[in-house]
Amino acid sequence: MTMEALCYVEKPGMLTTIQDLGRFGYQSQGIPPAGVMDYYSFTIANMLTGNHLREAVLEITMTGPTLHFLRDATLAITGADLQPYKNKEQVSMWKSFNVQKGDKLSFKGPKQGARAYLSAAGGIQGDEVLNSKSTYIKAGFGGMEGRPLKKGDYVSFTVPSNPVTSGKGIHVDLMPSYADQQVLRVVDGPEHSSFSKDGLEHFYYAAYTVTNESDRMGIRLKGPDVTQNDSADILSDAVTFGTIQVASDGQPMILMADRQTTGGYTRIANVITVDLPKAAQLLPGQEVVFKKVTIEEAHRFLLQERKQFASLAFALDQYS
Repeated sequence: MTMEALCYVEKPGMLTTIQDLGRFGYQSQGIPPAGVMDYYSFTIANMLTGNHLREAVLEITMTGPTLHFLRDATLAITGADLQPYKNKEQVSMWKSFNVQKGDKLSFKGPKQGARAYLSAAGGIQGDEVLNSKSTYIKAGFGGMEGRPLKKGDYVSFTVPSNPVTSGKGIHVDLMPSYADQQVLRVVDGPEHSSFSKDGLEHFYYAAYTVTNESDRMGIRLKGPDVTQNDSADILSDAVTFGTIQVASDGQPMILMADRQTTGGYTRIANVITVDLPKAAQLLPGQEVVFKKVTIEEAHRFLLQERKQFASLAFALDQYS
């Protein structure tokens, strides 16, 4: 297995980090998993380049980088359409393509969605900490020295041992839609019964707007107050990806990849796993509506997605 420099960073973009699925098993020690915000786009990006599904990628937020390639490679870009260009030619999303030594990849800006995922055949390399290359900026470890990419960085990758076929793509039906208003399905949270009747009606029937304060730690929302019967404060307890907390101001916040490991605010609901990628792609100003489902329905949706992934992986493996 040979590791080489893949590209040179001419411009870093707004927030470009090395991420994989995250580091698990350490929340009891106060270490969040971090990892990609949108696992759906991440998974398909790796499928399109023939990688193991845990290989690291570049997560690109809103304003993309300019990358100068130092060798030939096969890439794929999924997730948000940030209008990628190879030299002066627009690149197709959700389809693998080749770059040659000397090519430049750049992004014009967000057309739909917030985060794109760039995979390279062989896998992006970075600092591995606690079994993950994911960048956790607050603690300063993983990925590229625990920070976003900056001008002058060299991004390395593992050179594939076998040739990788470019031109692999997915059907349009598998490409997510990043509509202006997103419906996020949720299950009841542990303190669901602590909220007033009016508060629950607001939460489930009103639209909430994504604020500018949203980041990898959480999606902050603004809308009708979600009122509670008692105090919003609870003894600190566990939170997870998709936990929706409501603080004393009555505004919901969806906890995301870089969330804290425990929280002291009431947990009204949790976004179901298959809808977390939709939450990850929300832009400031977009609207969110919550829809209640059962645990059994959430499990069924996840099983359907896993079967879909398995079928897609098989189909792409047959492509040559």
